[in-house]
Amino acid sequence: MENMFGDLMNQAKKIQEEMEKAQKALKDAEYHGESGAGLVKIIMNGTYDIKKVSIDDSLLKEDKSLLEDLIAAAVNDTVRKIEEANKNRLSGMVSGMDLPKDFKMPF
Repeated sequence: MENMFGDLMNQAKKIQEEMEKAQKALKDAEYHGESGAGLVKIIMNGTYDIKKVSIDDSLLKEDKSLLEDLIAAAVNDTVRKIEEANKNRLSGMVSGMDLPKDFKMPF
């Protein structure tokens, strides 16, 4: 019984270390999204901080609502890429664990 507890504590420590590495990697990663065939481009890190917004000069002559829609679409494109990368990273982290098939992570 004591050995099981020690194993569990070691596994918890390993998970914590992996999560800390993953959090740093998220903060350092850059994801690129765009809309309007590249007229609006967004660069965001893995923690959803926007690092850069690029808007093609031709859009400055367009209707404000078009520009707003393109910015929203570019942000959404970037967010989807981050979510997919995070999902893949998380599945790689937990693949070695013996978790039940229907286990849901709290995030």
